[in-house]
Amino acid sequence: MKRELVIVMDFGGQYNQLIARRVRECNVYCEIYSYKIDIEKIKAMNPKGIILTGGPNSCYLEDSPTYSKELFELGIPVLGLCYGAQLMQHVLGGKVERANVREYGKSHLTVDNNSVLFSNVKKESICWMSHFDYISKTAPGFEVVATTPDCPVAACENTEKNLYAIQFHPEVLHTEEGTKMLSNFVLNVCQCSQDWKMDSFVEEQIKAIREKVKDGKVLLALSGGVDSSVAAVLLSKAIGNQLTCVFVDHGLLRKNEGDEVEEVFGPNGNYELNFIRVNAQDRYYAKLKGVTEPEQKRKIIGEEFIRVFEEEAKKIGAVDFLVQGTIYPDVVESGLGGESAVIKSHHNVGGLPDYVDFKEIIEPLRDLFKDEVRKVGLELGLPDYLVFRQPFPGPGLGIRIIGEVTAEKVKIVQDADAIYREEIAKAGLDKTIGQYFAALTNMRSVGVMGDERTYDYAIALRAVNTVDFMTAEAAQIPYDVLNKVMSRIINEVRGVNRVMYDITSKPPGTIEFE
Repeated sequence: MKRELVIVMDFGGQYNQLIARRVRECNVYCEIYSYKIDIEKIKAMNPKGIILTGGPNSCYLEDSPTYSKELFELGIPVLGLCYGAQLMQHVLGGKVERANVREYGKSHLTVDNNSVLFSNVKKESICWMSHFDYISKTAPGFEVVATTPDCPVAACENTEKNLYAIQFHPEVLHTEEGTKMLSNFVLNVCQCSQDWKMDSFVEEQIKAIREKVKDGKVLLALSGGVDSSVAAVLLSKAIGNQLTCVFVDHGLLRKNEGDEVEEVFGPNGNYELNFIRVNAQDRYYAKLKGVTEPEQKRKIIGEEFIRVFEEEAKKIGAVDFLVQGTIYPDVVESGLGGESAVIKSHHNVGGLPDYVDFKEIIEPLRDLFKDEVRKVGLELGLPDYLVFRQPFPGPGLGIRIIGEVTAEKVKIVQDADAIYREEIAKAGLDKTIGQYFAALTNMRSVGVMGDERTYDYAIALRAVNTVDFMTAEAAQIPYDVLNKVMSRIINEVRGVNRVMYDITSKPPGTIEFE
């Protein structure tokens, strides 16, 4: 049965993925496309609804992103957000102008509760605005249904044609009633039946994998992270020991992590598959000797992984399929989905690797966001500690060690990080903080331990709260917890005599150190 679909048309807005996630939280499947998508393709997809994102342009300028009037005449409900709202009005005969007062941040919203879009929404609430332009005149047939003190058209609608425009951002948490508003559009306007559920996704994927693979051989590079682990279990459930997983332990994992991965997926684990562990720690340390520049370290670690994986793949011989743990943000961020600036060139997307002899790629998680991948992991019975594992960069501790990477430094940061994570969990904060870890700075300083003078390293603790990892604020960890972490690290980790807590937000900083 073909699942129902809502599409998000990206006009360069920074929240496009967040909009799609909010739709999926309604148990409705959603995909992101560039505004350049052809109208015939939209017709062929037959979506239940269309959402137009925000964007940095002014819709009335000649070279700004736009779309034909036909989009609003398909009979499909359309919701325009911020730039999308202005574009809808501009195309349909309204007027958009530069505002005298720029609205950015929290605004007081007054809504008309007679609107289906604002059903069960408080008449007065806080919304999140971000715009230079404003709708000075609505298009014919539209009625204003919400205002703010500085925005006469915070929302308007043409119910006869199922067209809705919202000047603010209901997808961000700063808009108090935003989730209800999007839910009202998806469920009440688009009449979606909420058929997007993880249990049915698992069943569909297992069936699809079996049909595709048949009796073929499949190879997966298992990192031990959430995405590759969930992909491995899905394939194991579908095809058993037709799957071979190669786990490269580069010596830059968290403490005991390599053994934990082997315990789950190895010969004594619960899954039917062929597991190969390659202990390449010394090989990586030799390659990284003397290297201090962050990008050079990343490049060496990535290239060495390819070399090791290539060697193991050659021993296995030709396979029919290569599995990758690509998830939906990877697809969008690599410029293959939406219109927003390409954030990164992800190793899982794009040209197929030429170092493995295989026929085709399988990406079973390609349609999912990270939180959805975790739900699939739980559905498949993966242990909680693996499903809710902290985000971990591909180059591992190589970018949490400032300066040269050595075996001694890896042990220091592993031990410090393990203590930090243990105390965060004991304090009951592990599920409330977005990301937290310990990093080893390249700074050494004088200290006194016992009656002796020391000259040792400083550990930096990082913890941030974030919704989408695009922006982040330092988590306010209770002082007594930080104090205990500091005391334990200095007493238990040889080579450390100072502990600092990083309170830098993103921006201007990044979440990781390098």
